[in-house]
Amino acid sequence: MGTRNPENVVIVGGGVAGWMTAAYLKAAFSDRISVTLIESGSEAGAAGPLSGEETTFSDIGRFFDFLGLAEEEWMPACNAAYKLAVRVQDWNRPGQHFYHPFEQTRSAGGFPLTEWWLHNGPSGRFDRDCFVVASLCDAGRSPRHLDGSPPPGLRGEAVGGQLPYAYHLDAALLAEYLRGHALGRGVRHLAGEVTDVRLDERGWIGHLVTREHGEVHGDLFVDCTGFQGLLINRALRVPFVSYQGALPNDSVVALRVPADMRARGIAPYTTATARSAGWIWTIPLVSRLGVGYVYARDYCSPEEAERTLRAAVGPEAAGVEAAHGTLRVGRSRQAWKNNCVAVGASAGFVEPLACSEASFVHHAVAELVRNFPGAGGPSEGAAAFNASVARVMDDARDFLALHYQGAAREDSQYWRDTKTQTLPRALAERIERWRVRMPDAAGGAGGGTDTGGGAGAAGGPAAGPGLTPDSYACILLGTGAMPLRPSPAVSLADDEAARRQFAEVRDTARALVDTLPSQYEYFAQLGVPA
Repeated sequence: MGTRNPENVVIVGGGVAGWMTAAYLKAAFSDRISVTLIESGSEAGAAGPLSGEETTFSDIGRFFDFLGLAEEEWMPACNAAYKLAVRVQDWNRPGQHFYHPFEQTRSAGGFPLTEWWLHNGPSGRFDRDCFVVASLCDAGRSPRHLDGSPPPGLRGEAVGGQLPYAYHLDAALLAEYLRGHALGRGVRHLAGEVTDVRLDERGWIGHLVTREHGEVHGDLFVDCTGFQGLLINRALRVPFVSYQGALPNDSVVALRVPADMRARGIAPYTTATARSAGWIWTIPLVSRLGVGYVYARDYCSPEEAERTLRAAVGPEAAGVEAAHGTLRVGRSRQAWKNNCVAVGASAGFVEPLACSEASFVHHAVAELVRNFPGAGGPSEGAAAFNASVARVMDDARDFLALHYQGAAREDSQYWRDTKTQTLPRALAERIERWRVRMPDAAGGAGGGTDTGGGAGAAGGPAAGPGLTPDSYACILLGTGAMPLRPSPAVSLADDEAARRQFAEVRDTARALVDTLPSQYEYFAQLGVPA
């Protein structure tokens, strides 16, 4: 590559990352490029590195829109349900929870309602007072009426074009669905194992050697091999930047739990429940639950973690096989080097606490299309791609670190030690600003990167997929450890406008709780639950 446009793209690795990439490239370029995906038999249709479930950001709707896929087409095939928020449980104290919603904060007098809530003297729950979604989550409501129409009063369209909801889905089923979609649009699929990566005299990938198909040549190679980093880390020797100094967890145990969702109900949120050495996720799908314990092995053995997880689930976990794993938390210093682009966990990974592998994949492949190399080679596009991916990953690291730094919980050595984690410089600076002014669009929530890779060149407030100033404000208000105060200017603004907005939230929430169906009712009338 360098004398002509890349015409032959080779993707190594399947799963969600590989098949999302293949489908997106075909949707973008059709037959103007050829796309080959090499997938070993052991990973065909495989889920991500944690479990068979995926919890997404609301941006993922744009991925399906780009492919021309409607919800009624792909959701039933992927056991998918709606997600309105993340329920953050027990991070402040046992028995206390709050929601981080996919909803735009209303404002009054130029200040968000969350700041007015703080100004008025915190009482009750900020999430129920400031957001409609919190009441819908408590009531287990669907974000659509039975006829499929979205209700008025849910705000989200103004947030980067995102919907006010996201999805829970089965990652293996999503990979399988996108596999069929991509193959139907001309993607070539090779089932085989890459045994060698041959570099040319420039240090670029010349071709791959597979056990089953011999040499496979290409112009541009996409590494979707996950933690293995077969192309980007092993062959091209791109260093890995660890986030372990800022984030405490390095291990996981997961269960896929059969459940009677009619009796249980399909909660429209992911739950992240703090435990003595980490936190437990609960992801409700249409026909089952996905649960997992993300923990630090210095404080908890794998056996103890599994016992804790099974006890949290209860009798439904009996007989369910547990999957244990180790997390590679961090990112490749360059996600694009020479003619190799890393997408998915090979580019970077953080624990799934309010973050989504599928959304990171969507961001990366959309940036790849935006910066697709021409005849002059990848240098300018690669620099822009690396800046964007590094910024998004570092922002996710900072956002997760804020959960631990902000958690009031200190009832175990693990939680006491999380307060001593090394804070990234940019996050430490923002925390100091937030002590006197809550995050907002003007003040910015993100701040670039301070771990190398050139992300700071992108400029402006950095926000990963789904991360807005509202997201940071919710974590600061909900986790409880940091003393916060509103801007002094709020006292000079029109408080009558704020009272009207608070009343509108209450009235809208009450009306939607009374008129929207439950998630189970919504999907049952579509004939989705078995």
